[in-house]
Amino acid sequence: MTPVEQGVTILLAVLGVMLTRFLPFLVFRPDRPTPPFVAYLGKWLGPAVFGLLVVYCLRDALLTGTRLVPMLVCTAVTVALQAWRHQMMLSMAVGTGLYMLLLRL
Repeated sequence: MTPVEQGVTILLAVLGVMLTRFLPFLVFRPDRPTPPFVAYLGKWLGPAVFGLLVVYCLRDALLTGTRLVPMLVCTAVTVALQAWRHQMMLSMAVGTGLYMLLLRL
């Protein structure tokens, strides 16, 4: 790419990122109620993505059987910690750290 093409590409990327960041504030004004569909997505999209990540992470272990015990132990610890503390970052960090520790032992 020529320097002009690189500059145009960077400019378009910056404009795209800015548009996706600022558009919700322009579309959903604070003086108007939030549409029910958007409220529904806000409530359920986080848990759905987390569930999708769990399925994605466990699929190989369940299908091939490799590293199944460490994955199931760490998944149980993560679920228990999440049920106890209700802090997703803590649950994921402890579960990931424990998994890495179990793989090394």
